[in-house]
Amino acid sequence: MSIPLPLQDMTVLPHDNSAAAIPPQRVAVAWQEKEIFDRIRRQGEATKAELVNRLPYSRTKINQCIADLLEKGLVKTAGAGDYTGGRRAVTYSVNGSAALVAGVDIGATSVDLALADLAGKIYARLGEPADVRDGPRLLLGRVGELLEQMLAGGGLARQRLLSIGVGVPGPVDFKLGKLVSPPIMPGWDGFPIIATLQERFPTAHVAVDNDVNIMALGEKVGGAARHVDNLIFVKIGTGIGAGILCNGEIYRGSNGCAGDIGHICVNKEGPICRCGNIGCLEAMAAGPAIAAAAQKAALEGKSPILLRHYEANGGFLRPEDVGYSAGEGDPVSIDIIRNSGHLVGDVLASLVNFYNPGMIVIGGGVSKIGNLLLSSIRQVVLHRSLPLATRDMRIIFSQLGDEAGVTGAMALAVENLFVVQGYSE
Repeated sequence: MSIPLPLQDMTVLPHDNSAAAIPPQRVAVAWQEKEIFDRIRRQGEATKAELVNRLPYSRTKINQCIADLLEKGLVKTAGAGDYTGGRRAVTYSVNGSAALVAGVDIGATSVDLALADLAGKIYARLGEPADVRDGPRLLLGRVGELLEQMLAGGGLARQRLLSIGVGVPGPVDFKLGKLVSPPIMPGWDGFPIIATLQERFPTAHVAVDNDVNIMALGEKVGGAARHVDNLIFVKIGTGIGAGILCNGEIYRGSNGCAGDIGHICVNKEGPICRCGNIGCLEAMAAGPAIAAAAQKAALEGKSPILLRHYEANGGFLRPEDVGYSAGEGDPVSIDIIRNSGHLVGDVLASLVNFYNPGMIVIGGGVSKIGNLLLSSIRQVVLHRSLPLATRDMRIIFSQLGDEAGVTGAMALAVENLFVVQGYSE
């Protein structure tokens, strides 16, 4: 049974007569048109004068691109702008009713979906528990069922769904849209996710990316990083990974695995990581390591508070239990959280010196432990990084929280809706 998330109920997309509908296929645009479209989408609306001031194109080129976008039904006139004397300037906005996009955030233990129009208005949200170990055919089949349920519930034609963005918890070859040796996803290695979803939704383009990348993108388009172009988003959960934004775009590296900071060595005498190496950050500071350290302390009689949570849970501890215990003043739990934060901070300090981001965002399930983790990370980063690199940098929790992934997946769908072509001045 699906669990509706507390956002917006399913509604029928209103018919918009102000612009032509997009045919059921990917849309070809020039790269200048896409940049103008993205600028209008992010601002909400814009005049030609604003576009000329903010983009490196001539007024003639702006006029040409706007005319082409209007003809393709991607933008529409939104009325007159503020009066400044003379003729009132016409404003342009994205024609939301031109297409539907979907975001799918597949986690290790859950799946969240959203259906939106081209302007980003959300029409339906669904989420339910899931287990990636059940394999791609079963889970993607369920994703297809939920998407069809959302479309049918809103009376929406499935051929209007033109793009689907998918986030998955493993390394992705972005060009192929396939997972490569994912450690927690048996059966997913090389599985044709794109082809599987397109069998069910043949009019939709499908883009697949690592879940931390789409969380970074989600924070950029709808969270605390709206005005930040250089960002590191760190997800701390079962594993640890980072999504990198460089000049406002996801940086994936040569093969799509940039940001895999969880397998940086932080202790050459540490435990064996699931990747086979020794002393990885993930093996020492992620959720399972926090829970294991807490359980060891509880069973050794070092923390009566942790032992109480252990017994209340029926013989296990979760990272959030360590957070609750720290909130009760348990010194063992406080030390475990601080140690995890310091290890993460050590790695991030090196990245700050190397990359000089404007913001570091901490997300993922373990971030719910609370401010003690965040302050521990901050303390080490500020101590070990160069003063100039941290002068204007903020280190914060994700503003979107659990919504970052599905928000980024929708943005990924819009970003990859178009077939981008080039034309010159």
